[in-house]
Amino acid sequence: MTPQPPIQPPIQPLAAVRSIKVKLGLLVAVSVLVATAVATLGRAGGVPPWLGVPVTVALALAVTQLLAAGMTSPLRQMTAAARRMATGDYGVRVAETSRDEVGELARAFNTMAADLAAVDRERRELVATVSHELRTPLTGLRAVLENLVDGVGPADPAALRPALDQAERTSRLVEDLLDLARVDAGRAPLTPEPVRLASLLAEAVAEAEVLGRPVTYAVEVSPPDLVVAADPARLRQLVANLLDNASRHSPAGGTVRVRAGRAGERYVLEVQDEGPGVAPADRERVFEAFGTLGAGDAGGGTGLGLAIARWVTDLHGGTIRFDDPGRSQGAVVRVDLPVQPPARRGPGGLEMVAVRPPEPEPQPQPQPPAPVGAPGYSAPGLLDDLFGGFWPPRQVPARVGLVAGAVGAGVLAAALLPERSLGLGTFLVLLAAGGVLLAATPRRRDPWTLGCAGLCLLLAAVPLVRETPWLVLLCLLAGVATAVCGVTGARTAAGLVLSGLAWPLAGLRGLPWLGRTLATLTGRGSGAAVLRTLVWSALGLVVFGALLVSADALLASWVDAAVPDLTGDLLVARVFVALAVGGVVLAAAYLALDPPLLDRAERDPRPVERRFEWLAPVLVVVAVFAAFLAAQATVVLAGHDHLRRTTGLTYAEYVHQGFGQLTVATALTLLVVGAAVRKAPRTTAADRRWVRATLAVLCLETLLVVASALHRMHLYQEAYGFTSLRLLVDVVEAWLGLLVLAALAAVLALRAWWFPRFALVSGVVALLALTAANPEAWVAEHNLERYAATGRIDWAYLQGLSADAVPALVAGTADLPPEARACALAGRSGEADDGDVWEWNLARSRAADALAGVRLVAPVGGCPGRD
Repeated sequence: MTPQPPIQPPIQPLAAVRSIKVKLGLLVAVSVLVATAVATLGRAGGVPPWLGVPVTVALALAVTQLLAAGMTSPLRQMTAAARRMATGDYGVRVAETSRDEVGELARAFNTMAADLAAVDRERRELVATVSHELRTPLTGLRAVLENLVDGVGPADPAALRPALDQAERTSRLVEDLLDLARVDAGRAPLTPEPVRLASLLAEAVAEAEVLGRPVTYAVEVSPPDLVVAADPARLRQLVANLLDNASRHSPAGGTVRVRAGRAGERYVLEVQDEGPGVAPADRERVFEAFGTLGAGDAGGGTGLGLAIARWVTDLHGGTIRFDDPGRSQGAVVRVDLPVQPPARRGPGGLEMVAVRPPEPEPQPQPQPPAPVGAPGYSAPGLLDDLFGGFWPPRQVPARVGLVAGAVGAGVLAAALLPERSLGLGTFLVLLAAGGVLLAATPRRRDPWTLGCAGLCLLLAAVPLVRETPWLVLLCLLAGVATAVCGVTGARTAAGLVLSGLAWPLAGLRGLPWLGRTLATLTGRGSGAAVLRTLVWSALGLVVFGALLVSADALLASWVDAAVPDLTGDLLVARVFVALAVGGVVLAAAYLALDPPLLDRAERDPRPVERRFEWLAPVLVVVAVFAAFLAAQATVVLAGHDHLRRTTGLTYAEYVHQGFGQLTVATALTLLVVGAAVRKAPRTTAADRRWVRATLAVLCLETLLVVASALHRMHLYQEAYGFTSLRLLVDVVEAWLGLLVLAALAAVLALRAWWFPRFALVSGVVALLALTAANPEAWVAEHNLERYAATGRIDWAYLQGLSADAVPALVAGTADLPPEARACALAGRSGEADDGDVWEWNLARSRAADALAGVRLVAPVGGCPGRD
């Protein structure tokens, strides 16, 4: 079996702990301590909960992952290795890096795997060798019998003798194999009894002479009446095998000498031939089963005689080996046996001796297998089991540059964001984060990804030009959704939704990749050098920087402008911001590098068997929409008086009550159309006509509902005033109407693969269009126009608008009385730019310019014309 090259084990901080219970206790204690310390530090530094809680949880999980590295990986490796061993691959090993109970189990598993590998190798060799040994006599026997059947040779004793010889050789081989099987199975009991050694040797020699080999035998026993305790059948088998081996290897006319003598409480048997001998390197191997010497061994033996001799020797508690013949030629086999073999208690109380022979020495391998995993093989981790097929494990290469980019984005955010309003600094941080994502994704040349990158750039610029909080927040969320969909390449509606959910999950899924990436820094042998370099560089910067800054006022001013404030609570806030932004960017980078299977090959939607199963529910919705449209037509035709008499509501109250419901109904209609398209059969032309006609009617009715909703909102705004929320709802309803039109086109074409991406892009474009229109300025302008026409206005609402509305308020109140202008611009004196370049924002800059030179007069008796 091919040995497997080693794999670098992960860093295990708790590998030296000998108890798994102590490890778990330390893990819990350290994680709780870290979480408590970070939470306390954040609370003392004034860090808001929405920032402090995620950072605390993330750090606690990171510490847990670091300390728990490798604790259970041997168990998962053993599970995977056992599955591979079940298929016949015994070359896998698990890591033995810990010293606890799991590590002991891993070592025992590797020992078992090595034993199984050795047994499997011996089994294969045995099968191959036995097949080879049986093939030779069977081939000869078959040839003789075919000649006799075909009449090529006469059926006389001379012709049948070769067949008999081959049959006897096969029989001897089978008997030897049965003997080996009994000994190896531990079912070879020893029955010692007094044996006169001279008589046993004489009988064995007589049996050997019957074989007819042209050799002579010389037997010497000292003393001649030597009697030993042995199993006579086993001892005779031992001597017969040694004589057979010696006679086969002796030349014609040679002499086989058999010597026996007592030496204290033991006796020695020696059998010497005059053959070529055995090289010292082969003297141990020939005692293995089928351990013949290859092509040079032409004796015709089964290759089991010496193996049986060794096991009979072991059965009697003795030893057997080849001795150096000295100046003589040939081989000398020396058997050293006790006069009284040691007895052992066996099954049923019988006295037995050791029956299982020691394992033969393994043959040296070119490269011994290392106790590590196979190449390309990685046991599934805990996160692999957690994410399953949604995010299968892949060997994502380490990317030190991405980690460095995420760290850089976090440091940049810590320097530019705390204690500053949104502006240029926010745009630079978003730009850096987007650059890391674009560098991480392998889809950076894909048109969809590039298009999403362009939209994200426009969305990231919104904090640079607008100050409306809700608008900036919506643009940032849309940028997040666009970014993750761009790097994952999602196409389906489910894929787009899962892309957003995959970003926070990437923080967990990417922990093993982060560990491998960080391990490359220390695995190259330069970790200590890098640490020393950083320490000495920081020391030089602090010492010499402090000296030179204190010596030069201009340099000090430069440093004050370039280095952020790192004192007090602000330092804590910067640390939390750096960790939060760096972690979010790193999770997004891993998502871009290794996206999950969002758009897995789905089964074709299984349509319903009968048309009415999808048609009836859709027709019910169509009928409900038709009833609503009929009610709308009645209101238009019968007038507002009829509405007041029947419902008791004014028209403004009537239109306000149903707007939210109509928006939800529009969104639900899109889901109904999508479900109907998936479930409706389209095998026949009639089926397709029904789908197109029914869903087209539903889409058209929905468009009328959208028009009704927009009309209602317009009337409500005319009656009660304009707000940013009402404008936003108008935009959302119009966007839903656009999606209904797109759904109508998809229904008529019966092709909707483009619809999910169209919905995303159209929503982002609508949001960018709303940003370009400056919604709060639009609201301010229309409220001032309404005030000029009706004399009613909500001054408090106008005062709460952001700097985006200031130029419109200044221009719109130019012709109004000073008191009205003061009411509209109350509290605007702080719009001036404070000179921090990282806070620069186009809206605040234009507001400051618009307020320059405006003189406000406090209103007397309150603001006029309040709603």
